[in-house]
Amino acid sequence: MSRRRWVRLDNASNMFLAARNEVDPKVFRLGAEMDHEVDPQLLQEALEETYEKYPLYHAVLRRGVFWYYLQDSELRPTVTEERTAPCAPIYQADRRSLLFRAMHHRRRISLEVFHALSDGTGALWFLTDLVTAYTRLRFPPEPAASDGLAPSDGPAASDEPAASLIDPTLEASPREPVARADGATTGETTAGAEPGHDLTTDSFVHYFRRRRRRRADVWEARAAFSREAEAEPTGIPDGALATADVPEHSAAPHSPARTVHRVRGTRTPDSRTRVVELTMPAKQVLDLARAERVALTMYLTAVFFEAVRRATGDLGRAPTLAASVPVNLRQFFPSTSARNFFATTRVEHTFGEGDDTLGAVSRSLERAFRARATAEALEGKLRRFLRFERMPALRVIPRPVKDVILDQVNRASNRGLTLAVSNLGRVVLPEPVAAHVERLIFQVSAVRPQFCAISHAGVLTVSFTSPFLETDHVREFARILTASGVDVTVAAARVTEQELADAGEMTP
Repeated sequence: MSRRRWVRLDNASNMFLAARNEVDPKVFRLGAEMDHEVDPQLLQEALEETYEKYPLYHAVLRRGVFWYYLQDSELRPTVTEERTAPCAPIYQADRRSLLFRAMHHRRRISLEVFHALSDGTGALWFLTDLVTAYTRLRFPPEPAASDGLAPSDGPAASDEPAASLIDPTLEASPREPVARADGATTGETTAGAEPGHDLTTDSFVHYFRRRRRRRADVWEARAAFSREAEAEPTGIPDGALATADVPEHSAAPHSPARTVHRVRGTRTPDSRTRVVELTMPAKQVLDLARAERVALTMYLTAVFFEAVRRATGDLGRAPTLAASVPVNLRQFFPSTSARNFFATTRVEHTFGEGDDTLGAVSRSLERAFRARATAEALEGKLRRFLRFERMPALRVIPRPVKDVILDQVNRASNRGLTLAVSNLGRVVLPEPVAAHVERLIFQVSAVRPQFCAISHAGVLTVSFTSPFLETDHVREFARILTASGVDVTVAAARVTEQELADAGEMTP
């Protein structure tokens, strides 16, 4: 048997490992709600088919003296019925196990991923291929239509992706292979490597550590992004905001002169994540955002700020609200890697110092975000982070000590944030798969109140997650939208002992 392949974790993944805890295990969930009861046996067959296309998802996490690393394995995934709370812990240091789980519950297919393995974009590729394979098995196509339902080749393929991460008015760009230093492309096996066991390229290394880069590739991607931005009224496609919860150490520093408001509350009894889902017509909310000439994500962030202000009543001596916003780097730097490849920006607003109307706040956030979410600004910041990570003095520090240092950095950054937001944008599934998927769901474990947005087939789902029992800010968020004419449907997960006892089950 050949030697197992391994790869060091990227910059973001190391932070997730250091910052995870029982309240926030750094797990996120993507789900598809079907138009029928899910067949577990067919879902298992679809999982086995999809699993073969994603070598990264074969990996287990190992601990070295100086760093963590991913190592491929011969483990096989098994579909399970959903019995745990949303975003329950996956990685356990004393167990050698896969870093994701696939589940079903009634009409819902769920994929949960430990964030050190993959980001929201990579996981969305996996879920899309999983649902596509399942639908093909559940509803066999007619021979003449079989080509239209052929499953995609995952992120290693050079064909069109099954899911669009661009704003609804824009078209998806193909998943082009990214050249590596050794001349191979992402997803290709290197000399001597066994098929299906080559771990995916670290795009952070490819773009931000090497002195020589393929400038033509970079500028071609930037030109494509600019064309998309010009087509969007706000200039920034919402698909550029596409990952799950992120390591806050990469957010822009906040002004020490301002005290950032932090939401407090009562922890859930067993540290499970409180989830509240809001479902609404995407067009109704997009029309509100476009009326203010801002991107959907910044409009929802402004609504979130206003909801927290109303729920709090009086911000007191901490009138500044700040949010961490992830940016999908694939929009700027071509990459088919399913591993983490994103950066973060930080936006804030101080109430009581000017125009605090919803429109004014959303436009202010939009301007701040657009100034920071540029290829040049993100590249410079990431190069600084990676240079710091590669300092000789830090490289020889044992891994447990590095974990403590990174955890303290993360805690310090958390003090400068009120909320976190993430938007995977509009997802376009292939036909006839799309006809059998009613809506998509995106959730994350959270150390602070957070929302995750995703839309499909004209339905926008905004999932609020929090470590607290209180949901006042979600109530105010829904009230703001309904007062503006948006039809909002609310569903909440049960978290307290009484709620679970009344329902007689562990999941919503």
